[in-house]
Amino acid sequence: MKKISVMIPCYNEEENVVPISEAVVNTLENELSEYDYELLFIDNCSEDKTRDLLRMICKKNPKIRAIFNAKNFGQFNSPFHGMCQTTGDCTISMCADFQDPVEMIPVFVREWEKGYKIVSGIKASSKENKIMRFLRTCYYKLIKKMSSVEQIEHFTGFGLYDKSFIQVLRDLDDPTPFLRGIVAELGYRRKDVPYEQPKRRAGKTHNNWYSLYDAAMLSFTSYTKVGLRIATIAGFLFSVISMLCALGYLVLKLIYWNRFPAGTTPILLGVFVFGSVQLFFIGLLGEYIMNINTRVMKRPLVVEEERINFEDQPEEQ
Repeated sequence: MKKISVMIPCYNEEENVVPISEAVVNTLENELSEYDYELLFIDNCSEDKTRDLLRMICKKNPKIRAIFNAKNFGQFNSPFHGMCQTTGDCTISMCADFQDPVEMIPVFVREWEKGYKIVSGIKASSKENKIMRFLRTCYYKLIKKMSSVEQIEHFTGFGLYDKSFIQVLRDLDDPTPFLRGIVAELGYRRKDVPYEQPKRRAGKTHNNWYSLYDAAMLSFTSYTKVGLRIATIAGFLFSVISMLCALGYLVLKLIYWNRFPAGTTPILLGVFVFGSVQLFFIGLLGEYIMNINTRVMKRPLVVEEERINFEDQPEEQ
């Protein structure tokens, strides 16, 4: 009997963990009864009643497991680590807020049985804020054009992954993993399945402008060289313009010594324009350096505080 693993990361999801566990288990036991299953929650140091509810769920069903992180390790490390701890022949990663439809699980499994190692859910449409949808679309198109690696538009990580690809993730040894980019870069033959993303069932999203910016810069600095190339080209062009302007001023001053006052306006314009360009590219360069620094430090993905229903399985790092 093949085994299906479902991995759900959560953070302050007290209103959703019980309903999502019931919905997933009901789907696995009724629509996919020919498979064994496990449901793994990885909690990123929730501050509400999420952990108490997870303990209750795990006590009722030994096939439901939980990992409690010692602190919040971010939106990428925690689910990546959770996927690496699954034991099934395939692993389905999905969110706890019902924005990843539970009814897609049988669809993913059917495509997996056809031979696809990765089945990715693609948001063909969404009931989220239209402005956010537009901004996300612009981001995906921009990163797709700028990256040398094929990027998957409107892919959040929701999908099915064969155990052979999960092993690739375990062997990757990346302290700052970006799953969407890894799937595009290192993934096997892939099947994209469109779906409509519903609204969040309950609670508030934990994504904010900073976390979205963090995700965008991680993908940008991990999978593009364009930023550094633009900085190099722009620096060269502005250097040429500066030299031409300086030469022009020198010639005019020598020819019209008494009638050509240099004034302070061009000096101020030069300082502000070139200063702002320099600050922008220094910040961009800093993002690349910060990405490199995080990877060089080789810190663990997460530090676990507690495991539930893992007595029969040694921890894999």
